[in-house]
This record gives sequence, structure tokens and C-alpha cells, in this order.
Amino acid sequence: MKVWKIDSKTQNIEEKDMTMQANSIYSFFNSILIDELAGMKDHIIYSDANALSNKERAFFIGEQLVIGDALIIGQNGLEECDVTIPKIDLEALINHEVNAFYTEVLEILSSSDVNLYRTFEVENGNEKLGLNIEWVLYTFNIADDRTKEYFIDGLKKVKDSTKNIESYIQKMAQLAINSAE
Repeated sequence: MKVWKIDSKTQNIEEKDMTMQANSIYSFFNSILIDELAGMKDHIIYSDANALSNKERAFFIGEQLVIGDALIIGQNGLEECDVTIPKIDLEALINHEVNAFYTEVLEILSSSDVNLYRTFEVENGNEKLGLNIEWVLYTFNIADDRTKEYFIDGLKKVKDSTKNIESYIQKMAQLAINSAE
């Protein structure tokens, strides 16, 4: 199966031919903790869930934050298949420029055991929304500088205390949802 491998350090995109078996993705990353991201139409982005704690380089595919190396596999319904996105189109989607907000927040989070993509629920009126830390970072990144500083200062305080980082971020997600009403 034709897949794309993105090397976060060299920023190279390389075509790979993989034989897909039950453990192929885990073997590729040499890890049992894999993140599966649905940030691309008809494709799945896989990355090592340990990449954040290993302080690997972050980048974006479109608006999807990815940490460390990525493997992109085509998806047809529930089946994995050859990638269909041409390399030139994939290159146009990738942005290796990560701003100061993301850099500082990811540095703080790297010493925790959080997963950027694990969902949690917040309330929007009578509706429950499934969000994740990556969404919260995206939301606060587009906020004004003062709000970004508030978020980062609070995150630093929580990190230096015995409080739970995930609870703090969930609280910030709820504040973001409340402010949008």
C-alpha cells in the first residue's frame, strides 16, 4: 500500500510502500500508543502518541496540529487504501512554522501525560460537545494576546501545582464555548 511518511525533523515527505497488517502502524512508530487523526478528507494521519512527551517537532497539516513524524494512509469508507493526495498537494497543506503560543504551550504540556487528541465533554446549552486539547489550543491561539497570556499563565500555575492539567484545559474549553454564545 502506498503511504506518505512525513519526517518532522527534516520536513521531508517520502513515499513508502507498506504491507498493512494488524501491527503495521505500531511497528512503524515502534510504539503501542498511536494517535489517529481524521484531519484530511479520505485519509488518516497517524502519529506517535509519545511524541509530545518526547518533545518532537510540531507542524500543521491544514489546521490539524501534528507532533512528530506522521504517516498518512488513504481511507475508503472503513478500509485503508493507497493515499490519493498527490505529494505536491500535501506539501501545500503542510506548514512547519509553529508560532510562539503553540511552542510555549507544547513545551509546558510535554512534561505532563496529556494526550492532545483524547476527547472530553463540555456543555453548550443542553447539548454536550466532544472536544480535545488540540481544539482548545487552536481556539486560544486565535484569541487576542491578553487571552493567550491568561491561558499560558494559568497553565503554568496548574503545571507547578498538584492540580490536573486536563481539568484546567477542560475548564478553558468550557469558557471558550460560553464566550461564543
